Amino acid sequence: MGNANEGSSMTQISAAARGNPALVTQIDHARAGTVTPAMRTVAEKEGRDPEFIREGVAAGRIAIPANIHHASLSPEGVGGGLRTKVNVNLGISGDLMDEEEEWRKVDVALELGAEGIMDLSNHGKTQEFRKQLLEMAPVMIGTVPMYDAIGYLEKALISITPQDFLDVVRRHAEDGVDFVTIHAGMNRRVIESFKETGRLMNIVSRGGSLIFAWMEATGNENPFYEYYDDVLEILHEYDVTISIGDAMRPGCGYDATDAGQIAELIEIGKLTKRAWDAGVQVMVEGPGHMAIDEIAANMKLQKRLCHDAPFYVLGPLVTDIAPGYDHITAAIGGAVAASSGADFLCYVTPAEHLRLPDVNDVREGLVATKIAAHAADIAKGIPGARDRDNRMSDARRRFDWEEMFDLALDPVKPREYFESAPPTNEESCTMCGKMCAVRTVNTIMDGLVIDLGDEY
Repeated sequence: MGNANEGSSMTQISAAARGNPALVTQIDHARAGTVTPAMRTVAEKEGRDPEFIREGVAAGRIAIPANIHHASLSPEGVGGGLRTKVNVNLGISGDLMDEEEEWRKVDVALELGAEGIMDLSNHGKTQEFRKQLLEMAPVMIGTVPMYDAIGYLEKALISITPQDFLDVVRRHAEDGVDFVTIHAGMNRRVIESFKETGRLMNIVSRGGSLIFAWMEATGNENPFYEYYDDVLEILHEYDVTISIGDAMRPGCGYDATDAGQIAELIEIGKLTKRAWDAGVQVMVEGPGHMAIDEIAANMKLQKRLCHDAPFYVLGPLVTDIAPGYDHITAAIGGAVAASSGADFLCYVTPAEHLRLPDVNDVREGLVATKIAAHAADIAKGIPGARDRDNRMSDARRRFDWEEMFDLALDPVKPREYFESAPPTNEESCTMCGKMCAVRTVNTIMDGLVIDLGDEY
């Protein structure tokens, strides 16, 4: 195995020594001046010139998570100048094992246009579910191999070796996963900062907490940091994008932008450059819980320290006192984050902090996050972002209800609301009835006379 002090060039040499082509990953091809089919697909979806996409991938500003084994994938780009993407978390839990329910969640995610799905399964036949998901889902699929390590290896946490951890990463890469969350930035230096300064909520990252526990129990360095070059070698072989996890993300507003979070972000910035040097695409994960007035500064800080790598955030949740409504607290923070530079939003459901989300929770959380992403794209001036809104406004002026439903982020709910209380005249709804401002002005603009006494 390599270690943290070895140069990233060893990864490329090792890959070549195994007979892999010199150009494997999207970033390899982009740097060689090649526009790949995936880049062309992304360019078409984004309304961008393919060269814009290639240049962004070459510079690391754009990632196209696209494992060479994910045959069903319709690639998406994540990064600067592109639409804000949205991810849905799901997966089989040990406390609530209902695989059929998880497939229903997948259906909702695809129906509502999520660009990514993270399979966070941590119990049972995780590989079987993951492989089926990769076969049928055309969206980018992510995992956290650390979640799978204990069940897959059938070992106690303290008995797992660094090689074991790498074996799990390889298995996920071989299966076709497009991006993996690897908590490589939480090294001994970061933990020292965390311990010295303290926190209200300590560590809330599930993967981060497991690595912390392993480090404390064994006395060893974080294996994903110590053997980072070996991780990169595996990911390069299959063109798996590394999503560098923020083990020290704040789990409450009080802990936001503290020494632990920033110390880890500094380390992540270094790891970002090493991944690019090894020909591996990068996304960086971010907070978490954070007051509104801290969000924009955090986005700028991340982009600066991590060299404009695509930024993937959870929320941020802007208050801690709204359990049952955290899809709203996260959407507020997500809109601010994405309009300030975040590129990828992980959804939060109403069930956050309370239980495993059900299908309805997934729908509510995904729609809220899609709203945040779209609102941010309008603010950022993403090409075409406002067009759909303009079409909706035109349909509203014309009272074309069917077109309005089709244009809605969630076509189901508005139709249900409208049909539950149908108006007597379809050129209105039951909110205003005959007093509808749009109807009144349309009539006047058409040159007709309104008898206000009769109408009102």
